[in-house]
Amino acid sequence: MNPFRKAVEDGDHAAVVDLLADDVVFTSPVVFKPYAGKAITGALLGAVMRVFEDFRYVREIENPDGRDIVLVFEARVGDRAIQGCDLLHFDENGRIDDLTVMVRPLSAAQALQVAMAAQFELIEREASGAS
Repeated sequence: MNPFRKAVEDGDHAAVVDLLADDVVFTSPVVFKPYAGKAITGALLGAVMRVFEDFRYVREIENPDGRDIVLVFEARVGDRAIQGCDLLHFDENGRIDDLTVMVRPLSAAQALQVAMAAQFELIEREASGAS
């Protein structure tokens, strides 16, 4: 099993962050501009782990060299069922240097955007290292 998938499924946020490259780029499904850097990406992923309910991966697709993986998931955000995928690229050191998340349907993406906006003050504090 892919280590990112295992860490997410175990709810192990520290292990998820440990898999990120320092210069990781995170492309969110609900924000136009990508986020750059391990601190903000780790904080965003922590918020996602708080917001998604009944999260489960349902499929894993990997290219032969193992540097590109797609993890298909299902979850809920409030009363909205959401389907999506994590597109991961691993650098030469085995760290995730590019992470793109896509979700559907639109109503679930909108619910996700609202839920994440409510988390943003905490996300900023976590990214800056403040408690």
